[in-house]
Amino acid sequence: MSEPGSLVRLLSGRQTARNYHSYVITEVGLGIAAGRFAVGTILPNDAEMMDAYGVSRTVLREALKTLEAKGLVEARAKVGTRVLPRNRWNLYDRQVLAWILEAGPDAAFLASFVELRETIELQTAALAAERRSAEQLRMLVYWLNQRSATSRMAEPFALAEFEFHRTLCEATQNPFLRAASALVEFGVVQATAPRIAAGVEDLAAEKAPHYQAMADGVGSGDGALVAKSMAMVLAIDKAWIMNGSRG
Repeated sequence: MSEPGSLVRLLSGRQTARNYHSYVITEVGLGIAAGRFAVGTILPNDAEMMDAYGVSRTVLREALKTLEAKGLVEARAKVGTRVLPRNRWNLYDRQVLAWILEAGPDAAFLASFVELRETIELQTAALAAERRSAEQLRMLVYWLNQRSATSRMAEPFALAEFEFHRTLCEATQNPFLRAASALVEFGVVQATAPRIAAGVEDLAAEKAPHYQAMADGVGSGDGALVAKSMAMVLAIDKAWIMNGSRG
């Protein structure tokens, strides 16, 4: 669940855990994100959780250590494992974002995310036009074409749109923007899901001119055009993310 594209796959339904360790991490992580394990409460003891999930103590302990590393829980001797508030969670972690996505983020969370997305994507757009390589431009055009070709297939379309944005991140040559791919993917999924729910048949059409303009701007080195076109994309997506409708 930590690899690029894993959030997109959630559009087709929840993925089967690869092993017991992943199963426990997902069940507890999702339980925390959904509020079934409330912030500030102590998780059930080892015996109860081992029985609930059908795993050994070793598997359970390793799973809880992973959740602790992601900032969701904190283990204390003679107290137990406490659920931490959201401001301690690693919101740049793809698995954490997957649990929030599956649980259903609230409006305040989405509003905060949209603010961050605009900051990241607008900066990315301008820098990509200045710094892209010939190969990155080729990949950008490839994903632009894939976005159009898969416009009536939800998951392939969302993957193509995500890869377009991820290629822009790569083209900045900035390691921090390159590392933001989970947030970029989360944004694409949040903007695509309500379109699917609304029965939009051609997922590419609404933003197609703006994506074409971005590709053209990156090709010609016109950072202002790329940023302006990205702003249009983000404005359209914001309406879908916040209202579940067209702008």
